[in-house]
Amino acid sequence: MSDTETGMRVGFIGLGNVGGKLAGSLLRNSVDLAVYDIDSAAADALVAGGARWCAGPRELAESVDVVITCLPSPAISAQVMEGANGVLEGFQPGMVWAEMSTTDKDEVARIGQKVSNLGGSPVDCPVSGGCHRAATGNIAIFAGCERPAFDQLLPLLTKMGRRVLHTGPLGSASVLKVMTNYLATANLLSLTEALVTSTAAGLDLATTYEAIKISSGNSFVHETESQVILNGSRDINFTMDLVLKDLSLFQSVADAAEVPLELSPLMIRMVADAAERYGMREWSPNVIRRLEDATGLQVLAPGFPAEIVDDEPESPGYEVIVDRRNI
Repeated sequence: MSDTETGMRVGFIGLGNVGGKLAGSLLRNSVDLAVYDIDSAAADALVAGGARWCAGPRELAESVDVVITCLPSPAISAQVMEGANGVLEGFQPGMVWAEMSTTDKDEVARIGQKVSNLGGSPVDCPVSGGCHRAATGNIAIFAGCERPAFDQLLPLLTKMGRRVLHTGPLGSASVLKVMTNYLATANLLSLTEALVTSTAAGLDLATTYEAIKISSGNSFVHETESQVILNGSRDINFTMDLVLKDLSLFQSVADAAEVPLELSPLMIRMVADAAERYGMREWSPNVIRRLEDATGLQVLAPGFPAEIVDDEPESPGYEVIVDRRNI
């Protein structure tokens, strides 16, 4: 029926850049897996590896204990869950819905209430750490839900991610996710300015990269995205439209709380300008082209990789415990 450790059959909907890799981790760890994507070709490798193909969300829901969705937008998640032949039509009492998309907390709460009304448990559990860590099962996962639902889902989450944090009630994980993506974008935009300025100042860019890496200016974004910027591929498996979605979701949280942000609106304008110039589906690090075009400079250096690969071995996942001793 299912893998012996979790005793659960899992259905995964949304096999894109992140979802396909998360589903691959489940399959690699012997989870009984059913899959669906609007693009059937996205499931080919998983089906070849032993996953079951389902013809639609309802059929998938009818055959599993846990439904995972990992989709590009709140609107698409709503359609998959609530539309004709959607997940909710096949949902049964005792099942879990795990929303792994980066989405709106109010939408998670709204659909989550429908899941609860059907006797199920809703969980919002977005991931953070990049596609390269999603591929190896070393990504971080936030989970917002009631504690019993978290305990039920934890054995599956630790098969997809290394560090799993229970963030509180439903919706809390989605807020934290868009906040961390906001910070990552702030890092990216400041790095583009630093790298172009370093180029204009005549600095060696390999030396510049190492100087940032060993300094107080270092960040996860620098150690990953700066490398593909300097390579020229700019391929981080994340596109301009997704950055704009995440920034807009964060801005909505701030607006609802009446927080008068200053950086966030500027960042939205900068990324929106890049998307208009170069395309919504352009890789997000190519936001640097705005400054390259303005200065006539090219920010490139030999010896950097075209894509980021996680070179850490896959390790068993575990729950991150919040240390409140000094709070």
